[in-house]
This record gives sequence, structure tokens and C-alpha cells, in this order.
Amino acid sequence: MTKDLDNAVLTLNREYLTRYPVEAAGVLGTMRARDIALVLEAQPVRQASAAWERLSPDIAAEVLTCTQEPFAKEILSVADPVISARSLTRLPSESRSRFMQMFDEEKRTQLLDLLQYPEGSAGSLMDTRFVIINDNMTAKEALLRLRRDKPRFTRHLFLLNREGGLKGMLDIQELAIAQGNDPVSSIAKPVTAAVLPVASREEVVEELEKYKLSDLPVVDVNGKLTGVIRYSALVNAVREETSADLLTMVGVSINERALSKTWFVVRKRLPWLEINLLTAFLAASVVGIFESTIARFTALAVLLPVVAGQSGNAGAQALAVTMRGLALREIRTHHWRRVALKEIGAGFINGMVIAITTAAGVFVWSRSAGLSLVIAVSMVISMIAAAVSGVVIPMLLSAAGQDPAQSSSIILTTVTDVVGFFSFLGIATLLAALL
Repeated sequence: MTKDLDNAVLTLNREYLTRYPVEAAGVLGTMRARDIALVLEAQPVRQASAAWERLSPDIAAEVLTCTQEPFAKEILSVADPVISARSLTRLPSESRSRFMQMFDEEKRTQLLDLLQYPEGSAGSLMDTRFVIINDNMTAKEALLRLRRDKPRFTRHLFLLNREGGLKGMLDIQELAIAQGNDPVSSIAKPVTAAVLPVASREEVVEELEKYKLSDLPVVDVNGKLTGVIRYSALVNAVREETSADLLTMVGVSINERALSKTWFVVRKRLPWLEINLLTAFLAASVVGIFESTIARFTALAVLLPVVAGQSGNAGAQALAVTMRGLALREIRTHHWRRVALKEIGAGFINGMVIAITTAAGVFVWSRSAGLSLVIAVSMVISMIAAAVSGVVIPMLLSAAGQDPAQSSSIILTTVTDVVGFFSFLGIATLLAALL
């Protein structure tokens, strides 16, 4: 009875892995690496590989170290080489070398070619397993080559000349309906885009969005085809590029994952938290300048967070729109004047409306017309400054050749706090007679 139950569980697991590999990977990702390895080792390698490929690279690498070597070799042999290489980079050099020694020369060379490129580059994303179609072939010969090599997940074939140079692109559907004796060159289309292996992930994403590609060829400096970035890798590149911007905006490493090790998380986050602490002291020093004013009018201390919070929100809105424009290539750094002027106008109008609302609330609370005037003027100034800062900060970083998302929110928070505190307390000092 127990044996029958175990067989039923294995069968159900196999069906689940076969039909729903994405969902299965989501469930497996919540388990310990050793338990994941036990589940995968009990399944045929094809089903196990489909789920393993969809685990995060950190988890997938840890699972490899928990499996028996023969099974790990099978997984890495069947899986997409791009994903295999990405997981191997997460392993210590000794473990990585041990896994590399399992393979034959061809497979080892394939993985080493991928490992030599920096993570996130076109070379690390490309699939080196592509079908070679020569430009002097007929449609019948190309179909026979296609059936023989059985490529995975591809919609296009690339035509090569005698020297291996990229000459054209062939849609599989058009090849299937062509006459057998038709030369493939007659139904091929020009290649609209190609990238070098050292191209960054940002360049890959830009080519994808510009030309709406499903397969992006990667060529060397001589124009020879070295690999193809498939649609799934392109989608992953877009997703990782977007998440990288979100993470770096708040000082989090793009390599950090939800299940990353504690020490790794601390090591990546702590420096930015220290920087944030220094900027917080800078904002606090501005408040210290006006210590005597706050001592005379204690209501100012109550209202300080209102000004800082509102200007911070205004700056975050402008920053988000600007970052989105830069990420999607809607704007470039030379557009800064137009974007800044737009944000000045929006900041002024929003500041006026918010200032009226705030002044009314402060007057009801304090019955002081002078205090209402001070916070109203400060609100307009700080919201305009915050909106402009939300544009200028990422633009300056981009113009300096830096990642425009790199901890922009930390810099912006410092600017909005300093400007907000200084404007509010400075105006209060100048208009002290009205308070």
C-alpha cells in the first residue's frame, strides 16, 4: 500500500512538473535546497530540468551542490546553456571547476564561452546553439537541416555566407510554405539589428523595444554570428533591467534576491545606509541652525514633518516619471530643460493648491495668520525645488555616465529635507514678528 502511494505521489509530481513548470518552480523556490534536490532527483531529467531552469539563479546553484554529480551533469546538459552558465557563476570557483570537469570538450567550451562575458552582457544572454543555414541552400535542404538539429524556442533562422558572416534572416513559417527548390536567399529578409557580445543589457533591451524582435543575433567584430538571444532571454533582460532600476534607486544591489544570504544582504545594503545616515545628519544640521527660532516658536517643530513629507512626495513623483522616461528612452539628457520647466509649472500649481489647504488647516489649529503664511510660502518653494530635483538628479547622473537610478532616492530625500527645512525655518525667522 505504501509503495503504491509513493508511486502515485511520484506520478503526480511528474505530471505537475511537466504541465506546470513555472508554478512548480514557484512552489519549489519556497523549500530548502536539499529538499528541492530530492524532489528533482526523483523525476526524469527533462521534467526536472524544466523546473530547475525557472528557479532563481542563486537557488538553482545551491540545488546543484545538493544533488548527486551524475544528476547534476544531466541537468546542466539538458538545460538552456545560458541558464546553466548563469547558475554556475553563483558557485565558488572550486565548485564551478568541479562541475565543468564533468562535461566533454564541446559542452565545456560552450559554457566557458558564456562564462567569459560579464553578467548582464549580450554574450552572457546568448544561446550558442543555433542552426547553421548557408545562403546557397534550398528551402528543402534548410528544412532537412532544421529537422535534424531540432532547435529549441526559435522563430527565425539566420543565413550565413561562406565566411560565417551574417547575411539575412529567415522566418520559419515562410520557410515551411516555400517551394522545395526555392533558394533560401530569395525568401530571406535583411537583418534589422545585431549586437556585439560585450553589449550591455541596456543596449539589448533598447534593440528589443526599437525593432520588436523575438530573436536578436549576436555577432563578433568581424560580423560573424556567435549566438542568438532568444525571446525568453530578451523578456528576462527587460524584467531584470526594470527591477535593477527599482533596486538601485534605494541602494539595494541588483544581485540581491529575496532568499539571499543574510551576510550578503548586510554587505550590500550597509554602505548605503551609512551614506543615508550622513545625509540625515546634514538635514538635522539645517534644523540646528534655527534652534533659537524653534525654541521661541515650538509650533514650528510640529509642522516641520508636514513640509518635508509633502516636498518628498512631490520629488518622488518627478523622479519616478523622469526615471521611467530615461529607462524607456522617451527622453535624453538634452531634454532636461523641457522636463524641468514642465515640473516647475506642475510644482508651482500643485504647491499653490497644497499651500492654500495647508494654510487653512494650520490657521484652524493655531489661529495664527503669520504661521499660516510662513508654511504656505515654504510649501510652494519646497515643492518646486523638489520637482526640479526629481528631474535634475537622474539627468546629472546620466550625463556623468553613471547609472541614473543609483540611489537617486537617497540623494533626493536629502535635497528635499534640506530645502524644506531651510525654507520653512528661514521664512519663519524672517517673519518672526508675525508669529
